[in-house]
Order: sequence, then C-alpha cells, then structure tokens
Amino acid sequence: MSQSKPVVPQNDNVAHALAGAGGGILSMALTYPLITLSTRAQVESKRSADTTFLAAVQKIVAREGISGLYSGLSSALFGISVTNFVYYYWYEWTRAFFEAAAVKAGRASKKLTTVESMIAGAIAGSATVILTNPIWVVNTRMTTRKAAAADDDDKNTAALPGAPPAKKPSTIGTLLALLKNEGPQALFAGVVPALVLVINPILQYTLFEQMKNAVEKRRKMTATLAFFLGAAGKLFATSVTYPYITVKSQMHVAPASDGTGTQKREGMMEAINRVVREEGYAGLYKGIGPKVTQSVLTAAFLFAFKDVLYEQTVKLRGRVTRKALA
Repeated sequence: MSQSKPVVPQNDNVAHALAGAGGGILSMALTYPLITLSTRAQVESKRSADTTFLAAVQKIVAREGISGLYSGLSSALFGISVTNFVYYYWYEWTRAFFEAAAVKAGRASKKLTTVESMIAGAIAGSATVILTNPIWVVNTRMTTRKAAAADDDDKNTAALPGAPPAKKPSTIGTLLALLKNEGPQALFAGVVPALVLVINPILQYTLFEQMKNAVEKRRKMTATLAFFLGAAGKLFATSVTYPYITVKSQMHVAPASDGTGTQKREGMMEAINRVVREEGYAGLYKGIGPKVTQSVLTAAFLFAFKDVLYEQTVKLRGRVTRKALA
C-alpha cells in the first residue's frame, strides 16, 4: 500500500540555505571585479580613489594582469557560501516560526508583516556577522594586498627590471600571517560596523518581501521579476548604509599597532571621524559607483538563481527520499 505525502516542506530552511549559498557563489563569481574595484577604493588614499572606473580597471590590469581583478576570489566564494547558508538558514527558521505563530493566532494571512521581516533579518544578520567576520577580514586583506605591494614596487626605484614578482600568499597563508602578527582578535576587526550593517539585508529583504507579497497578489513570481525586485531592494539598502561599508573595509586592513608598538585598534566612530576630517564626507562614499553596481547585480542574480536552485534542491531531495523509502 503506497502512501502519498510531501517529502520536503516548502519552508524547509536547509533547502533555502543551500539555494542561497549556491546563488551567492554564482552571483559573486559574475560580479567579483566590481568588488575588487570598490574595496580598493575604500581603503586607498583620496587621490587614488578618485580615479575613474575605466582608469582603475586599466591600472590594475597593467600592474597585475586580469587576475588582479580577481584577487581574493577563492576566499570570497567560500565566504559568500558560508554567509548565505547561515543567513538563509536562520532567516527561514525565524520566518517559519512567525508563520506558525500567525496560524496559531488565527491571523487571516500567515505572510510576514514588515516588523516580522525586520526581526527575522536582524536575527539572521547578527548570527551571520559573528560567524563569518574572520572570513571577510582575510578576504579584504587579500583583495587589497596586491595594490599595496604594487605601490611599494613603484616607490622602490632600486628594483631591477625583469625581477620576479613577489609570491602571492594563499588564503591560508594570509590567515596564518594575520594570526601570527596581530593575534586572533584581528579576525574580528570591523565587527561593530558589520553588526550595524545588519540593517543592510534587513532593508533589502524587508523591501523585497513586501514587493514580492504585492506582486504575488496579482501574478506568479518569476525569476525575471525576482531579479528586478532584488535589484531594487539592494540599491536602496546599499545607498543608505555605504559609509559603514567603507569604514568596515578600512578597519579590516588597519594594523593593530599605532606605530609605537602599542596595540591599539581604531574604533568605528574614530574611523568615521578620521575619514571626515581628512577627506570630508565624500571620503565615506569612496568606490560607491562600482559597489552599488556590484551589489545590485549580485542581489538581482542571487534572487533569480535562488528560486531556481531552491526548486531543484526540493526536487532532488524528494527523489532521494522516495528512493530511500522504496
């Protein structure tokens, strides 16, 4: 006697987490050169950061080759897969909790309200920041290190023509050097602005969920619609929170020593005040062009890929479960 029952619930948080991780990897790989450009602009001097988009690309390619645009890609792909897996797992878990509470309370619709979406985003975002900040510290160091090395070579007039370039450290090498020179606490540099930046995905996903709910009242959600809704949500969120993204990147690469041997790390407000004092408020928005472009495209691709990957994950797990029960 055969039994027919759903093998995977539609709110399955593991399926959502896997789909989010896969979508993040694909979207990150497609847009990574823009991340390199924006991250370097955030940590370089104002004069260097003021170069145009095409000039910045040409400068990197001339000094480092095309591979320079992909510095730190391996750690970024690992980072985004972990980040998205953790985020979507906790977001979907929290959403399922709120939906169950809505049903129990007899609410007409179990769709998340704006406040519930924001709470779910805050819980998921905070958990993600704490668990993944070390990955992004290493990634920022790898993304910016080639620029620093190239600048040192430009200043070294005694360098011999044709001399072999310095060996590029690996992700593990960068991590070990960081632990050796600055200690484990360096892996949590910039964690305060990163926690403030939890508001970025809250704004993004809250806006996306509300727009999605409005669309689904009229028509079926498609990958194309998800692409544009995701882009709109991320454009708004990144534009609002960009100063904290700049400060976080600077704190990721700042040495723990103040130059006198004293271990002192700059705080978030100190970093903001320093940037404003040295470069004006415009200094908080260095690299915003490529960053907003990258963030919007990444979010758009992510939402488009995620829905497709989620459906495929559910189907795959269903086939595996049915075979196991046969």
